[in-house]
Amino acid sequence: MARNHYYLSIADLAHARGDDPRFAYDGAGPNDFAAALQQALRDDDLFQRWRAAQPEPDAVDASLGATDPAAQVHARVADLRTDVDLVTDLPMSVVRHRLYLLIGAAWQLRDLRAA
Repeated sequence: MARNHYYLSIADLAHARGDDPRFAYDGAGPNDFAAALQQALRDDDLFQRWRAAQPEPDAVDASLGATDPAAQVHARVADLRTDVDLVTDLPMSVVRHRLYLLIGAAWQLRDLRAA
């Protein structure tokens, strides 16, 4: 699989939370968020907890549980937003799902390039 470099931004990380507090990010800053997202992409714990909470867990698309043990995430404050650099071989559908679990729709994809 090809590795991609995702460039994301989060307008207000302090208030960025997923809809369900059982899965939502609850850290205090860019480094905490980078660690949470990296962990969510490297192993399937967050996905498995979310899947188990669904009305029909066996009906959930198993491809959303894909992981990348080599995923790298870095985040830093830039101007009034948080910029996130993510390098992974996971498809956007998986990245998007994990981001929505952690911080809802509070993020924006700014660019995508081959890594």
